[in-house]
Amino acid sequence: MAIIAEALPTLNLTPTQIQNLTRFKRPAKLLTGLDSVVDGLGGRLRRLRQGLKELRQDAEKIDAMAGEWQTMPDGRLRERLHEFRDHFRRNPEPSNEVVLSALAAVREAAGRQTGMRPYLVQLMGTLALHRGFLAEMATGEGKTLTAACAAVLAGWTRRPCHIVTVNDYLVQRDAEWLGPLYRFAGVRVGCVTGPMDPEARRQGYAADVTYTTSKELLADFLRDRLRLGELQNPTRRLLRQLIQNRAQPAQGLVLRGLHTALIDEADSVLIDEAVTPLIISIPRENPILHEAVMVAHEMASHMQPGEDYTVNWRYREIELTEAGRARIEEGCSRLPGFWRNNERREELIKQALSARELFRPGKEYLVVDGKIMIVDEFTGRVMPNRTWREGMHQAIEAKENLPVSSPSETAARMSFQRFFRCFYRLSGMTGTAREAAAEFWQIYRLPLITIPTNRPCIRQQLPDRIFPTEEQKWQAIAETVEAIHRTGRPLLVGTRSVTASEHLSVLLQARGLNHRVLNAARHQEEAQIIAEAGERGKITIATNMAGRGTDIKLAAGVAELGGLFVIATERHESGRVDRQLFGRAGRQGDPGTAQAFVSLEDELLRRFIAAPLKQAVQRMAATGAPGWEKVASALIGQAQRSAQRLAFHQRRGVLKTDTWLEEALSFTGQD
Repeated sequence: MAIIAEALPTLNLTPTQIQNLTRFKRPAKLLTGLDSVVDGLGGRLRRLRQGLKELRQDAEKIDAMAGEWQTMPDGRLRERLHEFRDHFRRNPEPSNEVVLSALAAVREAAGRQTGMRPYLVQLMGTLALHRGFLAEMATGEGKTLTAACAAVLAGWTRRPCHIVTVNDYLVQRDAEWLGPLYRFAGVRVGCVTGPMDPEARRQGYAADVTYTTSKELLADFLRDRLRLGELQNPTRRLLRQLIQNRAQPAQGLVLRGLHTALIDEADSVLIDEAVTPLIISIPRENPILHEAVMVAHEMASHMQPGEDYTVNWRYREIELTEAGRARIEEGCSRLPGFWRNNERREELIKQALSARELFRPGKEYLVVDGKIMIVDEFTGRVMPNRTWREGMHQAIEAKENLPVSSPSETAARMSFQRFFRCFYRLSGMTGTAREAAAEFWQIYRLPLITIPTNRPCIRQQLPDRIFPTEEQKWQAIAETVEAIHRTGRPLLVGTRSVTASEHLSVLLQARGLNHRVLNAARHQEEAQIIAEAGERGKITIATNMAGRGTDIKLAAGVAELGGLFVIATERHESGRVDRQLFGRAGRQGDPGTAQAFVSLEDELLRRFIAAPLKQAVQRMAATGAPGWEKVASALIGQAQRSAQRLAFHQRRGVLKTDTWLEEALSFTGQD
């Protein structure tokens, strides 16, 4: 996936300011083999040396100071916070006693400015973030406020502090909601989202604390390095300015360096989204490719699945049969140029077939105003200005009978694994991290620590309901929604694609059930839909847009009815994503229920379970064989494990490419 580069305006800056603008940590080389094993043991020892006991003791010390701050007038509290700010500015690494006193003051300010006073477990989470841990906090435990308290401490130092979350909606929501706390504490807060122009981005990054997404932050980092060109070294830039006495090329930068990053939903940002590196591309006219894409599309339209090609769903690849190759050779016999080269023409045809079979409207992309808009599989949101590389985007445009755009070439590339190792201070939080604890430590040096819940979770997790066919599954979902709706309980139904959400919407309309749909094609009223989702009798259908970070508050009287009922319409490749959706119910001790509906025709099983095995279970289901549901459930678990192994190997492939590029660029004198 690539991002189109854009020109940046210039701004007058001093040499010292420019040096700080480009300051970041050089990532250390990752350990391998036995060194990696020994290092993993070191990560576990660090967790044991500073565990929950010490965090709880320090949190209780903060809680014991509450009386001193609760009686203090607003004016005096603000003065004391500004005194702490000045202390942190002079000494960015203060003593533990100063940190605890400062957090006691921040806690009181949070209660007054946001109406939410951090609980003891949130104070433990704040301390964990401040000390460089990955805090595993259950969904609904107030991670947003926890991060804000830690960010106040980091913002006081005036060093760049970025709070990285998963989508633009949460970026804007959190920056606005917590703005009063930051301003009261003497901290400037800003945000950076996709639609912003370069000047707005520069202003957002100029704040002490900046909310943004990983994609926007890394894209701006790469754009700044492109702007610098060969003068990425600050000393070299200063010498050039002194010798040539001309304006610095760094005057158009938007970032002011990298220092502290607090990662919200860290497993999504650092693990799931790290499968693909971020690439900055520049459009280049290529009339030959334009013509080739159209010819390949025409030839592919005459090819039949099963006869001319097969689809490998597991690896999302097209495999040509001998009959397909013969058909291609016959069709290309009268074409000129590279069409006579077997490898190149087969690559073009496979690309056209992939566009037809593997890239589906409503799932991988939407057509908006005559343009292909990629849908982020993790957030369920459209990603403007993103394109697929190597002609795939053009192949999809040809499939949709749209004007074929110019292809692009890579101008800059970086993986998220390497980028987040460029921060001097890194910490994070999520509700689902334990499965990837070793990977967090090995790659990011983040030791995992689990924070207890404030109140016991009483969410009821019902067993999966499994069906032989998708049609049976959808009918059962519609019947369940109707039955639960009669009780007055609100429902949140999670789907994996726009197409699935629209299909369910049609089924509910046929039953006369009023509902709201939240997906990439219907996102304009997102805040209002989420705000109303916990009201009595509300039915909300949502893609992954409502899977992470969204706080659905129960209206009066809903808890007595049983709370929010969450339905997952299929299982995801990662069980962590399923748990995030289920975590919308039963937050902060509220009642709630969650259940998944699965069919043997779902994409997860189609991709990761061998066809003969799946067909055998389908025959068991068709005959009503005893225990077929247990066998199917085991199959689903196996499919998720296979999907996670594949994703892990993909991330390792990205890391290997990183290592190769680092060694190659070091050899040529670049970085």
